[in-house]
Amino acid sequence: MELNNYIEHTNLNNTATFEDIEKLCKEAIKYHFKTVCVHPFYVGVVKEYLKNTNINVCTVVGFPLGMNTMQVKQYEAIDATSKGADEIDMVINIAALKNKDYDYVKNEIEEIRDAIGGKTLKVIIETSLLTDEEIIKMTKICNDTFVNYVKTSTGFNGKATKEAVKLINDNKEDYIEIKASGGIDSLSKMEDMINNGATKIGTSHGVKIMKEGN
Repeated sequence: MELNNYIEHTNLNNTATFEDIEKLCKEAIKYHFKTVCVHPFYVGVVKEYLKNTNINVCTVVGFPLGMNTMQVKQYEAIDATSKGADEIDMVINIAALKNKDYDYVKNEIEEIRDAIGGKTLKVIIETSLLTDEEIIKMTKICNDTFVNYVKTSTGFNGKATKEAVKLINDNKEDYIEIKASGGIDSLSKMEDMINNGATKIGTSHGVKIMKEGN
């Protein structure tokens, strides 16, 4: 297993400095990580830093609560891709899901998907706040909207679990992948996620995991 091919090297701290982001990029280059994930504020900086590499730039939309309006999220996504983001991780409107307003949830995903011109879209469903039935419902909505990934968590409202990843994996279509994130800080936790269906791991502990794997 080539661990680096799974890792999305992440720094979403709101106190991260330019030096912190430069360090993140240098580590991604050193370990050949697939993606670097940062807040929208740093997308342009990271895109420039990684311009001569094959590493994708990821950013977040509606993060971390998901309670922005659909139009605001759509603008965030358009702005981020215009500045160089290759991948968008959007947080669903969890309140709309809890209200069983499934049309709103689906429409929001579709609006963002259509706004980013074929860039990779990952839908953060925040599994720790959902029942099993809600996880299944969201996975099926993601199937219906033909997004690229279902993502477990923001990391701000609980951690990813192998049980949630398995539940998503059991209910997704083959064209959907799974990104597990939130609390994955060791090789054993990463392997748990991969063994249950995750194909991408969002973590700020990528270097530690790589050292464990050697």
